[in-house]
Amino acid sequence: MIPIRGVERLSLSHFRCYEIFSVSLDTRPVILTGPNGAGKTNLLESLSFLIPGRGLRRSSLSEVRRHGSTDPWAISIQLQDEEEQIHIGTGLDPESPDSERRITKINGEKVKSQSSLTEWVSVLWLTPQMDRLFLEGSQGRRRFLDRLVYGFDSGHAQRLNRYEQVLRERNLLLRQGRYDPHWLNGLEEILVDEGIALTIARREVVAQLSSVLKHKGNAFPQAELALEGTVENLLDGRSLLDVEEEMRRFLQASREQDRLTGRTSMGPHRSDLLVVHPEKKQPAALCSTGEQKALLLSIVMASAQLLSVRADTIPLLLLDEVVAHLDASRRSALFDELLKLKIQAWLTGTDVSLFEELQGNVQFLSLKEARLVSKT
Repeated sequence: MIPIRGVERLSLSHFRCYEIFSVSLDTRPVILTGPNGAGKTNLLESLSFLIPGRGLRRSSLSEVRRHGSTDPWAISIQLQDEEEQIHIGTGLDPESPDSERRITKINGEKVKSQSSLTEWVSVLWLTPQMDRLFLEGSQGRRRFLDRLVYGFDSGHAQRLNRYEQVLRERNLLLRQGRYDPHWLNGLEEILVDEGIALTIARREVVAQLSSVLKHKGNAFPQAELALEGTVENLLDGRSLLDVEEEMRRFLQASREQDRLTGRTSMGPHRSDLLVVHPEKKQPAALCSTGEQKALLLSIVMASAQLLSVRADTIPLLLLDEVVAHLDASRRSALFDELLKLKIQAWLTGTDVSLFEELQGNVQFLSLKEARLVSKT
């Protein structure tokens, strides 16, 4: 079944290896092939700027500009949502091209915040750079989970941005020794309110993903998920009023300790996403590299399944060099699942033969040296 929502036109200027690039599409899945350095991942990265943040490489905005160019980079995307067309443009501010300021327009209207993007589009991705997600610190896993939450709660990005801004302000005040009780109380009240909302949103998405994963097929492990953190523990078996009061007391009592350490010791910025391999009953960090890749792909595909049936945003799935690491049976299982979803997936690979069984159901774009060689 052909998806009825997705990208119909993608145009780039001064973005990474692309000086000028434009391609028209239908809403079927897209396979990007070509040699290393052809620009495949750069196209995926451009699509990752359809949600708040720094894209799938987490680069500074100036790093995205084409090497040697003095012009600001820009992305223009036309999306189809059933009978409606949506135009999104984003890039460096042309009035201040040397800054790290990004501007975004939706249907020709400039929006105040990148958070507005989550009202229109949901983007999931899986890249080779994420292979160490289970081995490194909790920050990467929180960031991964929050990107998943964006697709289910359009207000999550704005709450997260506000929480992080207030968190930095509180830490700065404490570091400077400015113990203004009214100011600190006001900041901590925001941290309590937004912190609880962020935690509840994360828990709800983890619960939904867990439900889907329990009923997944056998091709990929049915990852077991849980959230770990102080706020999560407080929410278990307590009323929201009790949790709010406990968080207020903790933040007030920990001001001196937080001043000495330079960070706030309690809140959703300290939480962690726990992933367990169900058959082995061991944390993902202790699994083999292949098992970790399979667990991560299973979680991303469960999220894609949930997003594919939602009507409020257009879902996109970006899979960079994922197929090359799968054996034939898992590759076929992934392709079957992708074609069943009402979602436009974008996949990259250097070997076009790995995608042969998708012929007739997807669009193939062949790239070489940042140029479109062929489209079938």
